Amino acid sequence: MQRSLLTLSLLLIQVSYAVFPIPGMLKLPNLPMFGDFNPNKLHAEFNQFVDSKPDFLREQRMVDEIADAVMDGDVEYLSLKNDQEVFSIFMESEADKPKGGVIILHNRGQHANWADTIKPLRTGLTEQGWHTLSVQMPVLGKEAKYYDYVPIFPYSHERIDAAIDFYQEKGISNIVLIAHGCGAHMAMSYVDKYNNDKIKAFVGIGMGATDYNQKIVNGFPFHKMSVPLLDIYAAQDFSGVRKLSAYRGRLIKMAGNKKSAQMIINNADHYYTNNKSVERLIIKVSSWLNAL
Repeated sequence: MQRSLLTLSLLLIQVSYAVFPIPGMLKLPNLPMFGDFNPNKLHAEFNQFVDSKPDFLREQRMVDEIADAVMDGDVEYLSLKNDQEVFSIFMESEADKPKGGVIILHNRGQHANWADTIKPLRTGLTEQGWHTLSVQMPVLGKEAKYYDYVPIFPYSHERIDAAIDFYQEKGISNIVLIAHGCGAHMAMSYVDKYNNDKIKAFVGIGMGATDYNQKIVNGFPFHKMSVPLLDIYAAQDFSGVRKLSAYRGRLIKMAGNKKSAQMIINNADHYYTNNKSVERLIIKVSSWLNAL
């Protein structure tokens, strides 16, 4: 009975937003036209490899600029298919008995050592007892928007698997996936296609961020997730992130994991650049992880 009521509530929210697939729905709702572009094409091709490709040249330029500047941690090139590799930064835990390994996925257009949010997370969590591995995600040009990124989400899957393999080869099985902004979209794309069997927990920071008049193409697959998940966002986060918090909260309840939670960081924005908010973010995330 309780699950039925939750499902009904979700359906009502679905009508309100008119953009999100709800578990059990036979047909995805149509997305509104975006100028001359019909985003329902993104619906139909979601998580498939299409003609769109990441900007590998721009990614390489970014990596070339930051690789020699990494002072905290070690640069690791993770093996991909076809003799390719992806840049990442590994940093060992400061604890005598590490609690596990964290994989960190950065926001759109950024990199694995981004000064805002990403670097503080990857260094700060080592002080809390965790190994960290910050992985370079696929990028596009500077002007690319959310709808441009959706077709390249599948390119992130292999990178996430490579990061998981990195930890497993070290004998680390307590693996947590932490993703910020568009990195969370990519992580959810991965879970939607492959489920969450290879990780022990998921932390999404600022989930649901898009661009003006662009709607989420595929809903959050929380209903598929058996592991604990933390949905954490800033009080002054992007409006889309904040508006969708109730929807995400209901999906978390529907998944039924008692260790899952939703948290707000006060006096903070999407990039955690003010009022020492990134320090408070690290404390919230590490406290939740340590309580699992």
